[in-house]
Amino acid sequence: GVGGPRGAPGPWLGARLRPGLAVSRSVATIERGALAHNLAQLRSCIGPKTSLCAVVKADGYGHGAVEVARVAVAAGAGWLAVAHAQEGAELRAGGLEVPILLLSEPVDATEVGLAVTNELRVTVYSEAVIDALAATHAPVTVHLKVDTGMRRVGADPDDIVALARRIQAARSLELEGLWTHFAVADEPGNSFTALQLQRFEAVSARLSSAGIEVPLRHAANSAACMAHPQSRYDLVRAGIALYGVAPAAVLEGFLELRPVLRWTSQVSLVKRVRAGEAISYGHHHRLGVDGWVATVPVGYADGLSRRWGQLGGAVLIGGRRRPIVGAVTMDQVLVDCGADDLVVRDDEVVVLGAQGDQIVSVQDVAQATGTIVYEVLTAIGPRVARRYR
Repeated sequence: GVGGPRGAPGPWLGARLRPGLAVSRSVATIERGALAHNLAQLRSCIGPKTSLCAVVKADGYGHGAVEVARVAVAAGAGWLAVAHAQEGAELRAGGLEVPILLLSEPVDATEVGLAVTNELRVTVYSEAVIDALAATHAPVTVHLKVDTGMRRVGADPDDIVALARRIQAARSLELEGLWTHFAVADEPGNSFTALQLQRFEAVSARLSSAGIEVPLRHAANSAACMAHPQSRYDLVRAGIALYGVAPAAVLEGFLELRPVLRWTSQVSLVKRVRAGEAISYGHHHRLGVDGWVATVPVGYADGLSRRWGQLGGAVLIGGRRRPIVGAVTMDQVLVDCGADDLVVRDDEVVVLGAQGDQIVSVQDVAQATGTIVYEVLTAIGPRVARRYR
């Protein structure tokens, strides 16, 4: 390249750090107020007679499960939901006392033990797990899941009555819930959701005919809560909308959601690069004109797609959208600043979120990388510090 790096090292170089002080090259700032606002929006959508369950699996969709759960409960969520019993145990250790629903069956004896010890509401759909829970002789509240068409987990509709009777026969088990999960609720025009609801209603009627009454029925996720009001029943399991992201583009604007997470880093180096010079691994990109290239210390180990730059990704520096160029590396990424010689070391870089009147949204990243918003958020790695305000 032409010339060397610009910008004097920041005052933090050589500074002493307090013992135990966490150091991170990028930060995800979580806005508690935005989270509470989104929960209020969801509550207004579902109405006063339906309870809201905040889904905080996968470390609260990358936002930090315990802190998200605390805010959600304080804002009116009566339930929490997790994917693994260990996640539920972490919530209990964090002081959360509301009902916590384990969304899939425990996979082994260790997880059964964690679920029972931490008084989780346990989803069941097989004889083996019902028997394993009963064998603990501990009081366990269970929710029976029926597969109405997702074809992932859940019991066959024809087996539901027999499974419910098996639960009732185990004196230590209490059947509290019946539920299902939608495959295409984020496609409002897709008739398959209506078919799943019909199947769910048929199973409910079959249980009633057998003299089995289940106190709680639930089916709706964020998308169904918005697009299929008939699916709200007694409980709505809200995930992605809680974090300020619409489940699908067609549902944007249905609720006034505020993004909860803003991911920032800083410029670590700026170099002058000649036109025609290739940069980063594989030399997939060459500058068309002489210009400045900034290095930012985030990479695919932090949650960026390696192909993000090649697919049109950008970050914000100085209130301007600037393209990522070349392959994203494990720990760093290069940004084309063009002829702008005002970008210097320590300038704030927004990876996700707003800066000035510009924004890089979760939807932008998902579209650029050919994935979904859920993956973008949950991919943000543990090296990115979470800070709450």
